[in-house]
Amino acid sequence: MAPVRVHAVIQARMSSTRLPGKVLRPLGARSVLAWVVRAAARVPAFDQVIVATSEAADDDPVAAEAERAGATVVRGPLDDVLGRFELAAERHPCDAVVRLTADCPLHDPALLAQVAGVWLADPDLHYVSNTLLRRLPRGFDAELVRRDVLAEQYRVATGTHREHVTSDIHSRPEVYRCAGVVPGEDDSDLRVTLDTAEDAELLDAVVTALGDGVPRWRDVVALLRARPDLVALNAGVAQRVP
Repeated sequence: MAPVRVHAVIQARMSSTRLPGKVLRPLGARSVLAWVVRAAARVPAFDQVIVATSEAADDDPVAAEAERAGATVVRGPLDDVLGRFELAAERHPCDAVVRLTADCPLHDPALLAQVAGVWLADPDLHYVSNTLLRRLPRGFDAELVRRDVLAEQYRVATGTHREHVTSDIHSRPEVYRCAGVVPGEDDSDLRVTLDTAEDAELLDAVVTALGDGVPRWRDVVALLRARPDLVALNAGVAQRVP
């Protein structure tokens, strides 16, 4: 029997509207994108770590940084993120992909492994994530999509579903079998993603406090619960969601 292959696919581009170039921003000793690649590379269940960026010249530095960080690079349409994921899966055959975004540098490999592990235990599932019931801080999001479901979405999804990649899957539980990883604690009020200058200030402070190593998510939460001054840095940032 052929081995089951799960790829981590990290979507990345320079043209963020609120904080352009954020994925290449320095954080500690490496770029934000390199933090994400490093975390994904430490998950034994991932066969490959792929950065899916665009063919636009503006994203040449993203492709170069991804390669420096040790990731495979796939380049596709700027405005069709779903198309980039499909291209990654076509060029690098797999049974499932885990969708990550390049603006979440504090990923904990243990959380990523949990998402992959749920699917590996039950490959009949179409979708697994740690966001179906949000209890983790925003910035630890991971979503697994089975390969055939990704291909189906590529064929049929329209509009904003092509930007958000998975929104037409988890919004239709009557069609797709979905499962979630849900921690017992509710820390969903916290935010460790990067979309604004306020987010950048908080992330710099977290790395200063915890160091440049791959963090454990519970250590990040413990730090923020002990330091309300840090939480206040980006508490007013409104998250844009599909």
